[in-house]
Amino acid sequence: MTRNHTAATAATAPDARLTPLEKRWIVYDVGNSAFVLLSTAVTPIYAQSLMPDDGNIVSAWGYAQTVAALVIALLMPLLGSIADVQGMKIRFFLGFFGTGAVACAAMALPLTWLPFLAVYIIATIGLNGSLTFYDSMLIDVTDDARMDRVSSHGYGWGYIGSTIPFLACIALIFGGPAVLGWDSAACTRLSFLITALWWALFTIPLVSSYRQRHYRATRDRLAQSVRGTFRELGATFARIRRDKPLWMFMVAFFFYIDAVNTVISMSTSYGTQLGLDSTQLVVALLVTQFVAFPCAIVYGRLAARHGCKPMIVAAVCAYLGIVFFAAFFLRSETEFWILAIMVGMFQGGIQALSRSYYGKLIPKERANEYYGFYDIFGKTASVLGTFLVATATTITGNASMGVLSIAILLVAALAFLLMQHDPTAA
Repeated sequence: MTRNHTAATAATAPDARLTPLEKRWIVYDVGNSAFVLLSTAVTPIYAQSLMPDDGNIVSAWGYAQTVAALVIALLMPLLGSIADVQGMKIRFFLGFFGTGAVACAAMALPLTWLPFLAVYIIATIGLNGSLTFYDSMLIDVTDDARMDRVSSHGYGWGYIGSTIPFLACIALIFGGPAVLGWDSAACTRLSFLITALWWALFTIPLVSSYRQRHYRATRDRLAQSVRGTFRELGATFARIRRDKPLWMFMVAFFFYIDAVNTVISMSTSYGTQLGLDSTQLVVALLVTQFVAFPCAIVYGRLAARHGCKPMIVAAVCAYLGIVFFAAFFLRSETEFWILAIMVGMFQGGIQALSRSYYGKLIPKERANEYYGFYDIFGKTASVLGTFLVATATTITGNASMGVLSIAILLVAALAFLLMQHDPTAA
């Protein structure tokens, strides 16, 4: 027998100003996005500098992302089910956040390329694990009518806020050798420590204020809930399969978030493999963050006007154009800048609206368990996408062929989205 606690909270108008609790939830996106940005723009370049001359950073980076995603996909449904017990969500969140932040700091150690990738994988597992519980906290800090807006603000402020430590790290990497007398590798390692501290600092407001409003069992029934976890997982999966709109969306999400995550995680390594200047790559990805900030917030407003699902469909179509551009036209720094701007326009919107749309479709008292399956679909897709790019690149010797394969996933996603009935539509 399970219980659902729905503490009475004052209703907040959809267009009202963000509440203090919503702001504290948003702030965690500012913290963790610093690690995401550094991992996208700097870490692959640093990892390649550690590799032997005949190493292939696209393949190595793709396999590293695959391992991290697979671990999360296997863990999250089980841990998510346990986290639906009163008070457990914040504990799991802290465990994964702590692991990620410590591993991020450990990347500052003078490691060779393989141990460095291993530590990076641990940091990525910590990040993605914390994000599963963080995403499910959305239902506790706001209501359905405000989810699109709050989620979009999370991504938007995450993009712009992450540029502050990133700019400090870039200044250190490029200016440190002249000012401090350190080599660029030592300055890069210090940037990992700065990022870890920023991540930890912006986690404090959420941890100090969050309270779990929705749960399926109280603390005194923890042992019983843990024993019944596997049975609950099977029942939840059966409920998802019976809920056709939810199931269709999750299959579509599986395909399109694969493309989005693969473009994000592989962009710098792809540009590096093409021989593009590393400085230009980093600056272009910084521009992505500035473009993504207003675009993510605008996307939330457009969803309020036109509906969440239509905006997701529009973003999938846009990503099809992005993939074709990257595969056939990306050969110079100028084209990489164009790619970065296009990604910035749609990346935050599709991620934010996916998170909030899913939150509207699921039962609130089982949010962690359902978001665990959300992570299975998202992270297993990431396994497929990065593995597909890495393998296609290895077999053909042409990174463009790996990028082009992403289009297949987007077409499949678009088909499922068009077939799905939207239960949130007026």
